[in-house]
Amino acid sequence: MLRRMCAFVLVAEDDEKQADLIRRYLEREGHTVGVAHDGRTALEQVRTHDPDLLILDVMMPEIDGLGVTRVLRSAPPPGAPATGRDTGTLPILMLTARSTEDDLLLGLDLGADDYLTKPYSPRELMARVRTLLRRASGAAHRPPPDPEARVLRAGGLVVDELRHEVTVDGRRVECTPGEFELLSAMAAEPERVFTRPQLLDRIHGSSGYISARTVDVHVLNLRKKIEANPRAPRRLVTVFGVGYKLVAHRGPGPGPGPEPGAGPGPRTRTRGRAAKPTGETAGRRGA
Repeated sequence: MLRRMCAFVLVAEDDEKQADLIRRYLEREGHTVGVAHDGRTALEQVRTHDPDLLILDVMMPEIDGLGVTRVLRSAPPPGAPATGRDTGTLPILMLTARSTEDDLLLGLDLGADDYLTKPYSPRELMARVRTLLRRASGAAHRPPPDPEARVLRAGGLVVDELRHEVTVDGRRVECTPGEFELLSAMAAEPERVFTRPQLLDRIHGSSGYISARTVDVHVLNLRKKIEANPRAPRRLVTVFGVGYKLVAHRGPGPGPGPEPGAGPGPRTRTRGRAAKPTGETAGRRGA
């Protein structure tokens, strides 16, 4: 959580010149900066120094950035000692030289909150940092829970904005900051259909550099956490050609069929029963 007037940002970048450049820009913004040049050291510094934000390069020795993200987002084993902050909610900004969409979205799928592709503008990087820190600060500085705390409900899904907690049918689920913002926005207006740009604005503010596919990845990850069957979602559903909505009341029945992905796909509509072929048309078919 943000405990300082400025943030403590950990930069994990194996290129020393690049790391030094990022450090100098962050210090100009008033932040305290730590630097790690490999993934293993980055994990150790996260656990010992409790940063407010991790800027993480994908291509690093020892453990790459994807491996670091996977470790930080995984639940600790039962009975493990506390190691500072909950790394499941640590904001992660990923830096990558990979240019294909699948590679870019893999980091988000593992739990990163944002990414930048190299080469990037330092000003753009600082804008992303401000957005992530502002979001994390808002979650960390909420007042203590009270009877008037804002709790959003949609069926068995409960989003407690003051405690920054999500439960599904009484079961606690961990969400990244981006996932929580998206779910909170939809739970505040259940049954409303949100477009991807509307949801993207909620999770990234006015920075607006990132692809709307980010929303699809967050939705896929949320379905894994809140749906009994993520391939046949009944809570967080796709409205084809428009976007997504959170269903407030789940009726009886098995729900919609499997969705191959988060995005819209082809849909066939039929009214009434299909007409049976007449003798004439049957004869033509047989011809």
